[in-house]
Amino acid sequence: MNANSPEATPGPERTAPDAAAAPGRIVLLTTSHRVAPGLLSWPAWQALHAADRVLCADGTHPQLPYLREAGIPVAEASPTAQELVDACAGGHMLVVVATGEGEPVLTDGLARLAGTGRIAMPELELLPASYDLPGARLLDLVQVMDRIRAECPWSSQQTHEGLAKYGIEEAYELVEAIEEGDRDELREELGDVLLQVVFHARIAEEGRPEDGEEPFSIDDVAGGIVAKLIHRHPHVFGDATATTPEEVKEHWLRTKAVEKQRTSITEGIPLGQPGLALAAKLASRVRTANLDISLPPVEGIGYDLLALAVRAESEGVDPEAALRAAARAYRDAIRDAEG
Repeated sequence: MNANSPEATPGPERTAPDAAAAPGRIVLLTTSHRVAPGLLSWPAWQALHAADRVLCADGTHPQLPYLREAGIPVAEASPTAQELVDACAGGHMLVVVATGEGEPVLTDGLARLAGTGRIAMPELELLPASYDLPGARLLDLVQVMDRIRAECPWSSQQTHEGLAKYGIEEAYELVEAIEEGDRDELREELGDVLLQVVFHARIAEEGRPEDGEEPFSIDDVAGGIVAKLIHRHPHVFGDATATTPEEVKEHWLRTKAVEKQRTSITEGIPLGQPGLALAAKLASRVRTANLDISLPPVEGIGYDLLALAVRAESEGVDPEAALRAAARAYRDAIRDAEG
């Protein structure tokens, strides 16, 4: 055969490569630890069954028992990038079950080999075998909180009563981030508020049966609010209809009244909240109930503030937010004067 003939010329010009020269295929299979082991996508199972070899560097990988139960032999091995490429020669297909780190050393090595341009690289595919659902990172938070509660000298001693003040502080910091329009701060403060919820739920898991306290978990908390949301949104999850925000609020209040069986519109209003917010909440309940109630005919700063709060609520203004905005302007004026 002429050395210059197309059949003898290596490279892209070859139109019919023999099987021995086929570079093969490498599939990097990734899974989420937030999904139960064994729950893999159909393309993942197809790749696993079609592979000539399945490798995993971690012999304790949670997927391995389920793969072996499905009749897929898995070899515990940590090949280099070159060894993996060599093993694919002849058109072989290898599946690498990635560890939690995603095999960065292996993928970096394959990238370097491909970058040389001197090696016939196998086909490379990243195949997610399971995916995180929205909210999956909440599972991480629960696990981290479990460990902190068990191992941290401070956290292990905390009680609902001792943490109460932090819940109030974090809520105020969240409101401040919203009013300042700082989205980075907003994300952080939402996390701090979420921490308070998970922390209290973790403490509640322990319970104090001797004091009549039955334990409950974060799943009970989430399950309760899910059931409440579904029940109070019949226009979304049921046959009711609501086309305006006002109709939605009517549904909510009507359903809540049946649930709570309250005898007064003032029930359920926390009296420990800031004064302006308390006054506005009372005024809101009065307006919603279509009651005609005059303000107490008493003079004094407290009653003047009450009248202002009622007026603000009737005009759709949050008196607490309005006062904070005015206070910030006052703070800026003070700084200007100091400067």
